[in-house]
Amino acid sequence: QVQLRESGGGSVQTGGSLRLSCSASEYTNGDVCMAWFRQAPGKEEREGVAGIDSDGTTSYGNSVKGRFTISQDNAKKILYLQMNSLKPDDTAMYYCASDPGWRCGTGWSMPRRMSYWGQGTQVTVSS
Repeated sequence: QVQLRESGGGSVQTGGSLRLSCSASEYTNGDVCMAWFRQAPGKEEREGVAGIDSDGTTSYGNSVKGRFTISQDNAKKILYLQMNSLKPDDTAMYYCASDPGWRCGTGWSMPRRMSYWGQGTQVTVSS
């Protein structure tokens, strides 16, 4: 059972930056898709923000391309999300998730494929 814990959320103004971190309780050998999702207030579904494979291959949602960067430190078992040029529409609870044993592929943004989830960290962007 992999445990994930997010940190780094907070409140910023439009145009500001934040870096989220997600620490994993254990290292997964082989393929694993790690991803960030977010759920905005009033939205029922979680939106895929970015995904990354064990080999560093990345994928991004259209709304964050060019502004957010996903990365990982495999030795420290930490996933990161650098968020720049933040907008009020980025306000949401951000979750990290993992799907051990599989590459991200084109389905990286599908919440139902993820096996493990963190509890989330709140990001609020004010205008």
